[in-house]
Amino acid sequence: MAKELIRLVDCLMAFDDEIVLNSVNFYINDSEFLTLLGPSGCGKTTTLRLIGGFLKPTSGDILFDGVRINDVPPHKRKVNTVFQKYALFTHLNVFENVAFGLRIAKVSEPDIRRRVAEALELVDLKGYEKRNPTSLSGGQQQRVAIARAIVNRPKVLLLDEPLGALDLKLRKEMQRELKQIQQQVGITFVYFTHDQEE
Repeated sequence: MAKELIRLVDCLMAFDDEIVLNSVNFYINDSEFLTLLGPSGCGKTTTLRLIGGFLKPTSGDILFDGVRINDVPPHKRKVNTVFQKYALFTHLNVFENVAFGLRIAKVSEPDIRRRVAEALELVDLKGYEKRNPTSLSGGQQQRVAIARAIVNRPKVLLLDEPLGALDLKLRKEMQRELKQIQQQVGITFVYFTHDQEE
């Protein structure tokens, strides 16, 4: 039986007097690939920001492994996010982009080298370590962003319309690749999109 990992309980989010989310209730199981589909402006990104810790709900609770995490800051949650704009550091090569979070966490250099190599192999970018992100295609940049997110071994990866900047053919390829990566790493993927085909 699947183990519950995240639960939103009666989550309400208001900005000034405008209610963006009203009494949202749902749960996400461990190792699940869940897609949240809805039109622009329906509250998908707000939901992502609540789970990631970038926003605190006006009322309601967010539970992670049964523990209330409303007040836990983003860097202390076992959650990473891949945004539509990949936010890669253009002054760092591919290796250093992927290693960034590990260096912040003061992981040993041998472990950094091993974990970055594993992550780049997983996203099919072995041999790209010294390349600058600006020299890569959109799909390759997205893979670097995914490698950077999974190298930290989060329990959950939030994907905010991650294929929006790609052309149709590449989007279809990346949909398959994301599912394969999720199955290989076994972590929970929560995929936010407005695209019904995705």
